[in-house]
Amino acid sequence: MNSLFRSRKWSYSFRTIVFIYFIGLIIIPIIGIYTQSFSTGIASFIDNLSDPLAWKAVLLTLKLAAIATLINIGIGTMIGWVLVRYDFPGKSIINSVIDLPFALPTAVAGFIILLLVGPSSLFYEWFGIDVVFHEPAIVLAMVFVTFPFVIRGLQPLLEELDQSEEEAAYTLGSSKSRTFFQIIFPTMLPGILSGAMLAFSRAIAEFGAVVLISGNIPGKTLVASVYIFGEIESNNPQGAAAVSVLLLTISFLILWFIHKLNRGGQA
Repeated sequence: MNSLFRSRKWSYSFRTIVFIYFIGLIIIPIIGIYTQSFSTGIASFIDNLSDPLAWKAVLLTLKLAAIATLINIGIGTMIGWVLVRYDFPGKSIINSVIDLPFALPTAVAGFIILLLVGPSSLFYEWFGIDVVFHEPAIVLAMVFVTFPFVIRGLQPLLEELDQSEEEAAYTLGSSKSRTFFQIIFPTMLPGILSGAMLAFSRAIAEFGAVVLISGNIPGKTLVASVYIFGEIESNNPQGAAAVSVLLLTISFLILWFIHKLNRGGQA
């Protein structure tokens, strides 16, 4: 009886600690951002959000994040497929390096991209293409920092796929393309979608890698995260909070959709 009581006591204490942690580090800061954004009224919030520079920064961020996500869907799907379906020398090393963007400081990622395609790089000397301080550099940074999401979302589903279904389809005369689209692809799709949405959500919030290579030109290469930083530096926390709330709401909706997707569409 005492053992059961102690077990329940520890369980209650653990849940209390988790609840306090969740409230203190997630809920309260989110409430603080929303409170700050509406502190001067709804009209002021709308004015801050409809500022031409803010609106252009948000639209540019969404556009480039969508492009980076599409690139990651294609590349990530191919890499995930190869890592699961084929064995080759160095496979374990490649599988480990894929997670490097998660561990690498994003400012370092931006510096690496600057060295690779910047004005002093071999890429510029060979091809003469000016990438840095233009939109392609921002897309490249977003692709780099979100690279693992689609791969890691896809791999478990491919590993759990019962290959006997494929073999049965081949035995019945189904072609490889028909087998892929009718048997394999439906299994892969939830992982691709969830990974893509996580990549998109992460891309719209990227700051460290982008600020070094975008040039931060208002209306051209100024993304939302850098705009928020600039508003804080300009002593306009309401303007920064308004754009932050918009990005936060978009990310929340994405995570909510991923949760429903992982639960099979159940409420």
